[in-house]
Amino acid sequence: MNLQEHTARIFRETFNEEPAFVVRAPGRVNLLGEHVDYNDGFVLPAAIDRAVWIAGLPTEAPHSTLLAVDLSERVSFSSETIAAKTDLAGQPLPHWAEYPAGVAWALNAAGFETPALNAVFASDVPRGAGLSSSAAVEMGFLSAWQASAGWEADGMTRARIGQRAENEYVGVNCGIMDQFASACGQRNHALFLDCRSLEWQTVPLPKDAAIVIADTTVRRSLSTSAYNDRRAACEEAARLLGVKSLRDVSVEMFHRNRGKLPAMVARRAQHVVEEIQRTEQSVFLLKQGNAKAFGRLMNECHASLRDLYEVSCPELDAMVEIAQSLPGCRGARLTGAGFGGCTVNLVDIEKAAGFTQKLAVAYERRTNRQAKIYICQAEEGAGVVERR
Repeated sequence: MNLQEHTARIFRETFNEEPAFVVRAPGRVNLLGEHVDYNDGFVLPAAIDRAVWIAGLPTEAPHSTLLAVDLSERVSFSSETIAAKTDLAGQPLPHWAEYPAGVAWALNAAGFETPALNAVFASDVPRGAGLSSSAAVEMGFLSAWQASAGWEADGMTRARIGQRAENEYVGVNCGIMDQFASACGQRNHALFLDCRSLEWQTVPLPKDAAIVIADTTVRRSLSTSAYNDRRAACEEAARLLGVKSLRDVSVEMFHRNRGKLPAMVARRAQHVVEEIQRTEQSVFLLKQGNAKAFGRLMNECHASLRDLYEVSCPELDAMVEIAQSLPGCRGARLTGAGFGGCTVNLVDIEKAAGFTQKLAVAYERRTNRQAKIYICQAEEGAGVVERR
């Protein structure tokens, strides 16, 4: 039984009614453009065919009731209790419930209605692996309230509301990429986003290639201090180079002026400046159908994240090295914040199954860890997939 049917069945068992709709909201993977979003750069994510599924029905009750199938937990809250982050009994919301409650809070703040809702949700987006399971929950519940109330909002508006929920309600200072990719995804395409202007376009992915995501099973240990140190180094580089952000520094300008920067600051800035250029180049290469050259940019990105930005770890490096040695691999790199989590690989579609098996065996042999590996395709963004 797939998750669409599974959530609808559990909804019927829980609420003794048929759901009015089923919503799907995808996770995402970033193909290129890592650690450049907070430098006003360009990113290239894609929504993937792993998603959060929500079966829902507007209710006459004065409160919403949500069942998280994967956690076997249930919570009820009302518009009055959301502001205090409590359930109907006055207890603090469990952490998972802060995401849908935060979406309702942010929607109300933006003037959108959020009718009381009974909902059941489940997900096959791995949690903590850097595939944006939280953004998928946010975009899923935003779509559920949209289906209930009938208002309209474009993808970027929905993404910004989800980002506000995570920033101001949940308290996670994320950029907009994750919510944007989940809201605006397009099948068989990546999304090229300008993090300064928020202008974006779709870019076709190679028809003969699969996206293979390999989870090292090392959970990210990127501490707040490590992230803040890198962000501060980028801001220091921009200040010393006399620009608003590193987005405004060309590769040629950087190398001409790198002597003005302390050595560590120069390494961090070099990654960002060259990664922004790589991501811009990737659009041309993908539109030309040049998967081989795009894969080389992915490989260069990993080396830069490892050596200049220093956010890799031995397990990520092992996963990438093994992948790059296997037949059919166009490119491989760590994806996400780093220090654990996943790699993303572009692989010839007819060799993807064999690639996955060989990668899993070699990775376990080298690290004594069992990888979780997913063959994915780029998929549509969040929305209603079934109405009853």
